[in-house]
Amino acid sequence: MSNPLPEKKIYVTLSGLPLSFHLEWPFRKSTSGADFWFLHADIRLENSEGLHAPVAVNLSATVREVMVSLEPKDLEGPVINALRKEVDRRQVEFVRSGKLVPVQFSSRHYDFKRNQWVFGKASDEEMERFVARKVYWQTRLVGGTIWIGDPTEALYVQTSTAHVMEVAGKLQAEGLIKLDGESALANPALMQRVEGFEADMRGALEELEKKHAFERG
Repeated sequence: MSNPLPEKKIYVTLSGLPLSFHLEWPFRKSTSGADFWFLHADIRLENSEGLHAPVAVNLSATVREVMVSLEPKDLEGPVINALRKEVDRRQVEFVRSGKLVPVQFSSRHYDFKRNQWVFGKASDEEMERFVARKVYWQTRLVGGTIWIGDPTEALYVQTSTAHVMEVAGKLQAEGLIKLDGESALANPALMQRVEGFEADMRGALEELEKKHAFERG
């Protein structure tokens, strides 16, 4: 499989929303007197009419103390997963315009006892849907080869890349994808499930919008 990996990556939520992230590095120290660092970001809801969520990721001093650095190589994956998890929790609203919304990048996402990031463990059944959606949306919206062994994805579902590959192997056995090492291509059988993936996205977005409409009264 010689296809290069695409520059743009699609990250799906466990509920089925396809997202992309624009992160404005680096993290900056707050000048307001509060002890935190912040990073501006834009979460884009793909396959929508320009819906996005501009956010300010606020890194607490407590978590900063255990970080090796604030560089992308150390924090890009955790930041993307923290934002993705906030979408899972319906804490982020997608709009066509809008002001920056603060998102706490705090000890909620870090286990100090085990010294590791935690974003919630997914079952094998949830992971099968997750990987299938990942391959479908990346293929549909960008094309090319999909990196299934991405550590960011394994971290999001709180497992190892080896376990994610095992799950991907089941999809290959069902004829839905073709694997080559840690990379995958979608088979026609997967892309023909368009109605199901689209319905998952619509349902997840409706639930998210319903929650924010209720909060606004």
